[in-house]
This record gives sequence, structure tokens and C-alpha cells, in this order.
Amino acid sequence: MNEFELIQRYFTRPSSQAVLGVGDDAAIVRPSPGHDLHISTDMLVEGRHFFTDVAAKALGYKTLAVNLSDMAAMGAVPRWVLLAASLPRLDEAWLAGFADGFFELADSCKVALIGGDTTCGPLTLSVTILGETPTGKALRRDAAQLGDDIWVSGDLGLAAMAVRSRLGQLPALPTSLQQAAWRKLEYPSPRLALGQALLGVAHAAADVSDGLLADLRHIASASALGAEVWCAALPSLPEVEAERGRWLPCLAAGGDDYELVFTAPVHVRQAIEQCGLRAGCRVSRIGQMVADSGVRLLADDGTEIHLESSGYDHFA
Repeated sequence: MNEFELIQRYFTRPSSQAVLGVGDDAAIVRPSPGHDLHISTDMLVEGRHFFTDVAAKALGYKTLAVNLSDMAAMGAVPRWVLLAASLPRLDEAWLAGFADGFFELADSCKVALIGGDTTCGPLTLSVTILGETPTGKALRRDAAQLGDDIWVSGDLGLAAMAVRSRLGQLPALPTSLQQAAWRKLEYPSPRLALGQALLGVAHAAADVSDGLLADLRHIASASALGAEVWCAALPSLPEVEAERGRWLPCLAAGGDDYELVFTAPVHVRQAIEQCGLRAGCRVSRIGQMVADSGVRLLADDGTEIHLESSGYDHFA
């Protein structure tokens, strides 16, 4: 099987969303009238972003999920993706599993694969995703305002707990918690419905990929503000919240959550709750934007908590 047979067999599907999809020198797409086009790229490298023994289906799913999360953070509807893959060998069973995971998520989110590239080399996966929002309506990092509430979706810390347990940096997790943690790591849920519901309600947003504090810092810096985060408000599973102090580095700085952190004015608190309900997603108010710089994690008594790390460093 050569490169073109590989693409034809595993990654070519008819698409009603593209004028021209896989098979030519370039795809042709037609954005919706009255919409802005969003474009983002993410890369996953074996041994850096995923374990070498990860199941092919889980890796296919997550390869797309991390890109969909970027669209969710801007309130965009994802439309098209391109996949570039460096593969150490042609393993048909692995390719079938990877494609199953990738297209399972693509189909559920109505996203079309319209092109890409393959080559031989260390296992590296890169997706470029394109999505749309109504003109001028996107959620942006630079739009937070003084006094905004800070919110986060879902449960924090679980994926980081799975990684650190696997690396021997934590004791073995209880069975029920271990299963939830690994599910979160391998099959994250991009918060597309929530992001789209927040258009016109929230001010600014980012997806939590490198860690809550690190990604909130992007919003604070872009908006020329500071942020205060309340340790006691960080959400997770009940057994994690019951020992929040123990798991705090994972909750606040662990990364791989693929939740949304966003800011909104105080008077829309009820509307935010309704957005979460419509999206089938828990939302938690965890802090406030302040006239300062940087991000501070605060204990119940208002003292600052200092962690060894505020998030994932891609070059550490």
C-alpha cells in the first residue's frame, strides 16, 4: 500500500460540506455568507503529547478533539479539517482504528475531512481546523472586562491525574477515579455547544489545554487585566473535591482538560447557568477579573497559594 492508497482507503469520504474535498491538489470550501472564518492548528507528538501504547481509536478521537476545543473556545461552528500524519510504518490495523476514532467524532460534530498529507517518520499528527462565527461575534481572549466573573466548564484535574499516576508521580488511583481520569485523558469532550451558547453572553474565553492558571493568564494578559481564582471553587468529581488540597496542582495547573475558561459580566450569571444547562455541561464560577496583572490563586482567607508550576510548558 502506498501513500495514495492509504489516503483513499482510510481518509477519503464524500462530503456535502465542501465544494471539493480529498483527492486534488487543494480542497475548495465555501464559507457561509455573513460569517468570519476561524483557522487553527494543533500538533500531537508521540512521547510528548501521548503515551506510545495509547489505543489507535483513542488517539484518532483525541487528535480531532483537541482542535475542536479551539473552535469551542471562540464559539465557532467547526466545518472542515485537514490532517497531516507522519507515520513510522504502514500498519493497516492501527490505521483502521485511528480512522474509526477520528471519524466517530468528526461525524458526531458534522465536520468534514477535506485534505492533508502523509509521510514516513516519527509518529506525529497535525490537524488544521476551520470554523465559522457570525461576523464580529466570536469570543476572544482580549475582550475580558474589569469585574467580570470567571467561569469554567466541566471537571478539572482528571486528565493530569491520569498522566501523573502513569508516570509514577502519584500513588495508584482508586479504580473508579482511575477510570474517569483515563476517560478524560483519552476521550475529552470539546465544549462546542457551550461555546456557541455563550456568544453574545460571555466576553472572553480560552480552552483549558495547558492548565487552568496558564490558559486564564492568556485572557488576563490579552485584556490587560489581572485575575483572582478561588481555590475552593475549582470543580471536579466529588471524591476529588473532598481532597482538593491534595489534588490542587492537577486542578489548577494540570492541563489536558479541554474545558472552557471564560469571563462574563455579573448581571448574566443566570444566563450563564442556562447556557450550561442547554449545553448539558456543568459551569462553575471560580473567580473575578481585577485591575492588576497576572493570575493569583487564593485560599479561603484571601492569601495567595503558590504552586510549583502554573501549567504545561511545551519546551520544558
